[in-house]
Amino acid sequence: MTDAPEAPAWLHRVHELGSSDRLRGAWPSPEPGARESAVLILFGPTDGAMAGLESLDEQGGGVDVVLTQRADAMRTHAGQVSFPGGGVEHDDADAVATALREAHEEIGLSPAGVEVLGALAPVALTVTNFAVTPVLAWWQQPSPVAALDPIEVAHVARVRVSDLVDPANRHTATHPRGFAGPAFTVDGLYVWGFTAFLLDAVLTAAGLTRAWNTGDRRQVPQRFLR
Repeated sequence: MTDAPEAPAWLHRVHELGSSDRLRGAWPSPEPGARESAVLILFGPTDGAMAGLESLDEQGGGVDVVLTQRADAMRTHAGQVSFPGGGVEHDDADAVATALREAHEEIGLSPAGVEVLGALAPVALTVTNFAVTPVLAWWQQPSPVAALDPIEVAHVARVRVSDLVDPANRHTATHPRGFAGPAFTVDGLYVWGFTAFLLDAVLTAAGLTRAWNTGDRRQVPQRFLR
């Protein structure tokens, strides 16, 4: 195995843009009194890149991102795809500490192999009244991860960025309550709502987004409308 590649330049661009409110765009800002939480947006070199068989490039090649699928028994957002993360606890020094702690508890992530680029501007998760701080990171030394608590996490996936930006894997998700936003269907996962918004915003800020058919509108699967 070769040494881990350094974080690509496009990831640093996301950090520079995301530290302001520009990454959030039209998505609402948190309301005063919202509960604080953090999620870890962890990009890293694919297995091919780690083995020296694939190169990182400015189109997102050789890079993947860590996603989790919530357990079907969860009270909120059951079965949905998300980033590792959760609520701030009183012992957490900051949002970065929260994101790394939650990722360790949920999927066994070793913080020692993670280069944190920084926290992005908080975003509102209005359904549950959370103020979510995305923490952007690069996985310098990927380590084994898995769903440690089946009550919370059903599955952990490392999804290639090249698949996420493929127009064939994208559409606009619509909800009976009027919500419409970007969605991804990749590696057997259906990504919509808050997680899809963050992915779309990050990939756009990175300059990786390819033109896709926003007019392809599909209703969110029934299993997510409970």
